[in-house]
Amino acid sequence: MQLYNTLSAEERAQLINEAGKQRLTLSFYAYAKISDPKKFRDELFIAWNALDALGRIYVAHEGINAQMSIPEENLEAFRETLDVYDFMKGIRLNEAVEHDDHSFLKLTIKVRNKIVADGLNDETFDVTNKGIHLKAKEFNTLLEDPNTIVVDFRNHYESEVGHFKGAITPDVETFRESLPIINEKLQDFKEDKNLLMYCTGGIRCEKASAYFKHQGFKNVFQLEGGIIEYTRQIKEENLESKFIGKNFVFDHRLGERITDDIVSQCHQCGKPCDNHTNCANDGCHLLFIQCDECKAAMENCCSEECQHIIHLPLEEQINIRKGVNVGNKIFRKGKSPALKFKNSGDLPNKPLAKTENKNIRQKIAVKKSLLGKAEHYFTQSKIAQFLLENGELSAGDKVLISGPTTGEQEITLTQIFANGNPCETAKAGDQITFSVPFRVRLSDKLYKILAS
Repeated sequence: MQLYNTLSAEERAQLINEAGKQRLTLSFYAYAKISDPKKFRDELFIAWNALDALGRIYVAHEGINAQMSIPEENLEAFRETLDVYDFMKGIRLNEAVEHDDHSFLKLTIKVRNKIVADGLNDETFDVTNKGIHLKAKEFNTLLEDPNTIVVDFRNHYESEVGHFKGAITPDVETFRESLPIINEKLQDFKEDKNLLMYCTGGIRCEKASAYFKHQGFKNVFQLEGGIIEYTRQIKEENLESKFIGKNFVFDHRLGERITDDIVSQCHQCGKPCDNHTNCANDGCHLLFIQCDECKAAMENCCSEECQHIIHLPLEEQINIRKGVNVGNKIFRKGKSPALKFKNSGDLPNKPLAKTENKNIRQKIAVKKSLLGKAEHYFTQSKIAQFLLENGELSAGDKVLISGPTTGEQEITLTQIFANGNPCETAKAGDQITFSVPFRVRLSDKLYKILAS
């Protein structure tokens, strides 16, 4: 019986493209007593794999924490797999603000000690004595109360691109780091202040609110469903968004735009920007903010050192990555001496700029024609592979490559290969490749820019 993935990310992306079905990106969590997490994990994998559900899920004795992508047509069937378990009957599914068919490309369900690494001993306090849940309208009202302190329980790379106005945003890389820092910072306000807390989907605040009540805080409140549910409610009820900027998400998109405010800077040049990227050097993979200009100039790299490394032969790159001492340099979260404009902790409550994404999309929409979708990116040679689904493409044509992480990149093609051979013009059905000065991702789409 299959209890693991058998397809690569590239193969899965191709199947999703061929299916042509709308997928939903959603998240949910539940605290519950699970006696056999391994058995529970295997049951979920079998049920969800049959529904073409993908995602990153953690299960533990204390419950489940899931971020997923499922075909829209399978939503009700997916809900039925949850209703099998009493603690997940009728559970709220937080749907993403912006859906992306490629948000997840594997079904990964892992058994962990905890569904969120909080570093707490749950035996020392009552985890069920939680703070009062507030809906968006109630949350907005309490934010206006001068007697309120609002705390962001996310990490620095999350809060940097978007946060509630006036929030305390700890300069931490993990949830467990934030708890003692905030506790010490708020010692003098236990009796007379409203402690208002929020996170992405609510799971971190479930535990944090109980912890702070145990620490002696009297008036503890949390945003029900986190930023994701807050956004849905303000749109549905036409409320003012007190959250400014982007909501960082832990999938391929790396962010959902809540308002058109940009509250962060490109970490390399300081230009207002809130697009995260991962360094193209696989031996670094640093998560940082990079504008389109720096992305092109630095080839998706965080430093000149990494830019040099990506041009080395692949075997030499692999040798550089070997060794125990090198391992802790990989997958860092936005902190490096090479980044001159990194901000953490004390963040602005006023936008640095307004995004022009909506206007750009509207302007380009009448000047571009969709040709196809990305199939592969060859890191060593910097070659992108697309399936040409519509139209024709010739050497000399100007194209736009667009995606949630890549942004919108325009290049002029000097040479095209169709089905492995050089050609002047490629036609629908051809598998085309050409060189690009930036990393291409599986969710990227290829457009031909038409003359005005």
